Amino acid sequence: YQLPRVGSRVCAECLWSCGGPRLPPPGVPGEAEQPAPELVEVEVGSTALLKCGLSQSQGNLSHVDWFSVHKEKRIPIFRVRQGQGQSEPGEYQHRLSLQDRGATLALTQVTPHDERIFLCQGKRPRSQEHRIQLRVYKAPEEPNIQVNALGIPVDSKEPEEVATCVGRNGYPIPQVIWYKNGRPLKEEKNRVHIQSSQTVESSGLYTLQSILKAQLVKEDKDAQFYCELNYRLPSGNHMKESREVTVPVFYPTEKVWLEVEPVGMLKEGDRVEIRCLADGNPPPHFSISKQNPSTREAEEETTNDNGVLVLEPAQKEHSGLYECQGLDLDTMISLPSEPQELLVNYVSDVRVSPAAPERQEGSSLTLICEAESSQDLEFQWLREETGQVLERGPVLQLHDLKREAGGGYRCVASVPSIPGLNRTQLVNVAVFGPPWMAFKERKVWVKENMMLNLSCEASGHPRPTISWNVNGTASEQDQDPQRVLSTLNVLVTPELLETGVECTASNDLGKNTSVLFLELVNLTTLTPDSNTTTGLSTSTASLGCARASFLPQRKLPEPESQGVVIVAVIVCILVLAVLGAVLYFLYKKGKLPCGRSGKQEMERNTSI
Repeated sequence: YQLPRVGSRVCAECLWSCGGPRLPPPGVPGEAEQPAPELVEVEVGSTALLKCGLSQSQGNLSHVDWFSVHKEKRIPIFRVRQGQGQSEPGEYQHRLSLQDRGATLALTQVTPHDERIFLCQGKRPRSQEHRIQLRVYKAPEEPNIQVNALGIPVDSKEPEEVATCVGRNGYPIPQVIWYKNGRPLKEEKNRVHIQSSQTVESSGLYTLQSILKAQLVKEDKDAQFYCELNYRLPSGNHMKESREVTVPVFYPTEKVWLEVEPVGMLKEGDRVEIRCLADGNPPPHFSISKQNPSTREAEEETTNDNGVLVLEPAQKEHSGLYECQGLDLDTMISLPSEPQELLVNYVSDVRVSPAAPERQEGSSLTLICEAESSQDLEFQWLREETGQVLERGPVLQLHDLKREAGGGYRCVASVPSIPGLNRTQLVNVAVFGPPWMAFKERKVWVKENMMLNLSCEASGHPRPTISWNVNGTASEQDQDPQRVLSTLNVLVTPELLETGVECTASNDLGKNTSVLFLELVNLTTLTPDSNTTTGLSTSTASLGCARASFLPQRKLPEPESQGVVIVAVIVCILVLAVLGAVLYFLYKKGKLPCGRSGKQEMERNTSI
């Protein structure tokens, strides 16, 4: 207990009330006032050192009695006789010991119940007593704050509970201070009220509970509240802060508006979200409507569970005037938003005329590309096979057509201001002519009795058909409207090695032939050149065709050439195996010197 002081002395009446020795009231003639008790401060759980202030020169420390003052009564707790100490039975019996040659009494495991006056008294009845006031301190735990999760309406007539702060196991009772946005709150009539209470635990420690009540306004919806505990220790004043909390604040809706994501220019194929927003809390019930362009009537759209209208993928038909309605379920008042125009940019299907052009060699052709869009368009013409840009603009003119000019042309219509917004259309130009192929003849290295896949490709307009001069299983596959690929599966026989294979492509304007010569593999004389195809482990040979000189000519890879490498590797392995067997045989017969002795013998022979 804090003792009031008068000047440098403790008030005698207060000392009396706190359980100190009975002293005469101030002003009684012939009685001297007792000096103020010595103050000793310790933390809970530590050891208090109580030093007896009696004069050692008088030998008083050899015969001392110690007392604790509790409820105005002296209770003996320890005695010293001839420098030897002995605890008295009671609450301090096992926690007291002498130190410093009997001048100090040590009290271990201090608790809040030990905060009282202790005194020591010498042998003589009239000897002076020495008083010690023991102060005990304990830092409270970190403050725990709980916010009012139900929220506070701004139209409340009196302060509502904002949060509760609890500080446990402190001593003495800490002081609590509430803060809002970093500024301390004070009691304010009809605005701010702080209600605090404390509980004494069985340990003697205090648990403090403080409730903050306040009238809040709309601007407090993001306010940060926290509490602070101030307490004292022997080392000085300290404080602990709770975490910051935000209390839900309820206020009526005054404005409703629409928000569209993503922000910026929208295009077909995008995922678009249209959501309603309001400045009230809780938000009202939302509905979204779109104006019918024919009737000008608002038609409600279907939204998801969160009241958000999702357009995925967005189409040009989604463009239009949208409006949001916010219905306050408490007041049943509906507030509309401002109408907002939504524009989904688009490019229509691209049209090319003529759609299926056919021309004779030497003639000219004009291709025209058309499309519509919500924005300005740019056109490009590309060669389908190479991706080469031939023209920028909607018109492509081709003069003095050659057969190599046949094939695909692609028109691209795009909106430069909106990346990714474009449409394309492919048109195939047919140039009349007989079939043509890439090679007139080819040589293929094979092994007898192997199954071989031969392929032959031809181009022309009208579309050619392909035939083979040998029996086998043939199949055709269209590569584009004027190009066809035929594959033949055939067994290599002596007759086939002698006659070879012919592939003939024909249409109404003529025919063309490629010849495939089959040669048996000869490891000693095999020297295939760049136009030779071998077929050992692989079984496919190609008779490729190409459009003669419109594009740089490129020869197809010849997978049969890998067979030579494989055969060479196999032969090397066999040679090494034979060599290893010969060496092993010589070693077993003892004709091959090996080991250290053999090596030395060879060295001797060499030296001789």
